[in-house]
Amino acid sequence: MKKNKILAINPGSTTTKIAVYEDEKELFETTLHHSNEIIGQYSNIYSQKNFRKELILDVLRENKIEINSLEIIMGRGGLLKPISGGIYLVNSRMLEDLKSGIFGEHASNLGGIIAFEIATEIGKKAYIIDPVVVDEMSNVAKVTGHKLLERKSIFHALNQKAVARKYCDENKVNYSNSNLIVAHLGGGVSVGMHSNGRVIDVNNALDGCGPFSPERTGSLPVGDLIKICFSGKYSENEMKKMIVGNGGIVSYLNTNNTREVIAMSENGNKEAKLIIEAFIYQVAKEIGSLATIVDGKIDQILLTGGIAYSDLIINNIRKKIEFISNVSVYPGENEMSALALGGFRIVTEEEKSKEYK
Repeated sequence: MKKNKILAINPGSTTTKIAVYEDEKELFETTLHHSNEIIGQYSNIYSQKNFRKELILDVLRENKIEINSLEIIMGRGGLLKPISGGIYLVNSRMLEDLKSGIFGEHASNLGGIIAFEIATEIGKKAYIIDPVVVDEMSNVAKVTGHKLLERKSIFHALNQKAVARKYCDENKVNYSNSNLIVAHLGGGVSVGMHSNGRVIDVNNALDGCGPFSPERTGSLPVGDLIKICFSGKYSENEMKKMIVGNGGIVSYLNTNNTREVIAMSENGNKEAKLIIEAFIYQVAKEIGSLATIVDGKIDQILLTGGIAYSDLIINNIRKKIEFISNVSVYPGENEMSALALGGFRIVTEEEKSKEYK
């Protein structure tokens, strides 16, 4: 039986992650790091396309992967219009939105673009899966309290959905008939309520909502935030950076490395101890609040992301939430396997792709 080679491409701000799978088996995975000096040479995200594409092709050659042997190319989904979860064929409309950055500029926009170019050169198709803009929130969950403002769905959809599927596959339960709370704990934190195969509520992990994280503020006191905005001390860009990049743990302790903060706490740093306790408190609180929207009928709580490698943090979160449901832990981000296995579901026709309109 023919084995299908799948290329997965995941561009980040200063990295490009690449993996090749043969059906469900990983052949290799690598992360290329790009210095700020190199990235700074490019005027915008799209202008980095050829630079990153050539690096990807070099990696394929180094690993003796013939480009024509690839069956399918999977790219990390970028900032697009809000769409439901699933696998999407990269089409002209999607390319236009990714190239223009009309919904926002981020390196992940290059995933679909580069995947499409490589696929086109070898007569194959390119896809993205579960981008950060997946929006399956219920209408009632989007109401904020003011007509001019609406809650938005921006979260770690790729990893959250992959972890939910993995748990369901391992335990022989149907994702489409389950109530799962999935908490992604990383540079950003998103906590989603997965009900019957849809993420019906989740905090906006980018723009200031939910628990704080190593470098993002999460929810803030609105009145005090308004005062800071109009104090005349900060520009709009400085305020944005205060919320994403310079917020959260780094604003208190000048580091976004959770392991360093834990070590500081264990060495007697009282502020570090307080911040770790507050992080655990806020994540547990967010999980608890989501349980209410399905009347407490939770089948499982899943903890994932890079911070899920910390036994101290996970064990303390577990103590606070185990009364709600059993807890499973899936450390790491699992993005490359999620991309590749999505491609495998396409080639085996286990899942059909959707059209981006």
